[in-house]
Amino acid sequence: MNRGLREPVARGDGYRVDHDSGDEATAVTDPEHPTGATGDIAAVERPTAEGGIAGGGALWHGRFGSGPAESLMAYTESISFDRRLLADDVTASKAHVRGLARGGLLDADEERAVLDALDAVLEEELAGELVAHADDEDIHTLIERRVTELAGTAGAKLHTGRSRNDQVATAFRLWSRRAMGELAAGLVGLARVLTERATEAGTGADAPSIPGYTHLQRAQPVLLAHHLAAHAWALLRDADRIADWMARTDWSPLGAGALAGSSLPLDPAGTASDLGFARPFDNSLDATSDRDWVAEATFIVAMAGVHLSRMGEEVVLWTSDEFGFAVLDDAYATGSSMLPQKKNPDIAELARGKAGRLIGNHTGLLATLKSLPMAYNRDLQEDKEPLFDGVDQLGRALLAMSGLYATLRFNTEAMARAANAPGAVATDLAELLVVSGMAFREAHAVVGALVRRSLDEGVALVDLVAEEPRLGPRAVKLFEPGASVANRTTPGGAGHAPVSAQLKALTDAVATSAQRWVGWSLP
Repeated sequence: MNRGLREPVARGDGYRVDHDSGDEATAVTDPEHPTGATGDIAAVERPTAEGGIAGGGALWHGRFGSGPAESLMAYTESISFDRRLLADDVTASKAHVRGLARGGLLDADEERAVLDALDAVLEEELAGELVAHADDEDIHTLIERRVTELAGTAGAKLHTGRSRNDQVATAFRLWSRRAMGELAAGLVGLARVLTERATEAGTGADAPSIPGYTHLQRAQPVLLAHHLAAHAWALLRDADRIADWMARTDWSPLGAGALAGSSLPLDPAGTASDLGFARPFDNSLDATSDRDWVAEATFIVAMAGVHLSRMGEEVVLWTSDEFGFAVLDDAYATGSSMLPQKKNPDIAELARGKAGRLIGNHTGLLATLKSLPMAYNRDLQEDKEPLFDGVDQLGRALLAMSGLYATLRFNTEAMARAANAPGAVATDLAELLVVSGMAFREAHAVVGALVRRSLDEGVALVDLVAEEPRLGPRAVKLFEPGASVANRTTPGGAGHAPVSAQLKALTDAVATSAQRWVGWSLP
């Protein structure tokens, strides 16, 4: 599914403006007079010598004696970034129009005229023919202006009973739910790639192992499949968070008006149903002014970005000569403009770098929201770009990382050498002493002392273990390649049998999650 429509050729600030059109629009509805009171305005405003805009074409112009200053319009416009809401605003507007007709506020001819005009606006946008005028401060203004041009007096009734407050909240919610669903599908897609690579690595006696690290120091060996599966589980949780978020956002703000609803016979339940929501809003103040659902979405995006960052960091390490655990496919690496030998993990590095950007989007939005009194404040214009950007960046990262991991070549010999280093069995030695009846803390001290002697005296740890009467031959066998991994039997742990069971569960979990997001895909 596409998150937004193709945008027309842009000027510097991101939207096209027709300064030469001589077309005049018919009347539009003043948001403070939702019954449809109208007045003649010009569709295209011209800056005056004093820096204002002649004609006063803003939707709220009726209260003012002069047009807004050009600098005000330049500073407060949002059409440079909210144009991607056009299709969703058209969808919500059509539901609103049908609700007005059910309430007797539009007759059948007017309803048809406005619905046809809305369809025409969408078609013009898809064709790249919808042109923003200088006084179209946001996409919602552009749509209403164009509908009024196309449908005349009937179009001037489009905003009846509606504020841009509930209008924007509804369109943004529709867009966000679609975009987050696409991200969920992308998360599951990457989890599937990891699951397939883990299954390919296997869980048999000859399955490759890799060092498990704490503090980036070798700790205990684990199966490569176990390591890859760990990332897949995290991504599935991210997708689950989106599913939970979907349930919490499954209600429509449309009909809440500016903050208090309307005296007109609107149909919030009907429009909610038309839009595919489970129910209408419970409280009009809450519906128009709270953006907790946007903040939650930016958190989910940031958390997924952190998971990708961790994966990216490992790829950077693994593909370095110092680790040598993996080799990037040429299609998912870049070179150097100066150093001919270089093969750089740019995707992995950007996954790591852009995580900070996603975190910043989330924290920035929270800072915007923290001091806003009820109800709507213009600060809420700043709620969109953090999520727009987060969705864009995470979507691209998921596609790129899926390709990277699908084609990554593992150097299992280098992994095995590192995984089977003598120190990796230290915990197994301590647990062997525990089985013999020794308290773990004492066992920990015994093995720690052996490790220290090995380092201080330059003697192989296995030789010291062989001489230790409390350990002996059974302990020496733990130094054989793969013995430590085979020793792990905890369900969910890194041993052969637990990982085999885990991969079956993971495969089932990926399939279940994929089924939930059937019909969704990253654009």
